[in-house]
Amino acid sequence: MVKTLYFSLETRGNNHVIDITGEVERKVSQSGITNGIVNVFSPGSTSGITTIEYESGAVSDLQAAIERLVPSNIEYRHNLRWGDGNGHSHVRAALLGASFTVPLVNGRLALGTWQQIVFVDFDNRPRHRNVVVQVVGE
Repeated sequence: MVKTLYFSLETRGNNHVIDITGEVERKVSQSGITNGIVNVFSPGSTSGITTIEYESGAVSDLQAAIERLVPSNIEYRHNLRWGDGNGHSHVRAALLGASFTVPLVNGRLALGTWQQIVFVDFDNRPRHRNVVVQVVGE
């Protein structure tokens, strides 16, 4: 069986990291599926989904690492073509990835003790974002 559910977020942009674990758990519960896999997907080219221990130090470290890897203050060809200043956002999203998949065992996400699912908005402005949660199993 496959169930597809959705939820929305309001983000601040600029590496805004949001813990979405609780919302994903609610959607999984609504699906009625207890064993299988859960895919969490961001349908956007300037955001991504991953896991981290969602605490202020780790979140700050992630944001700083992203800035070091893909600086926001250098020239990007995307900006020359579109003039929107978010070329770095597209590169960051491509490197992080748009989805995360986790096993579902006995109705629970098989996450580690300190592991949360996070949505990261790399765009250079606040955004309304949609997230797709697809549960496959029985």
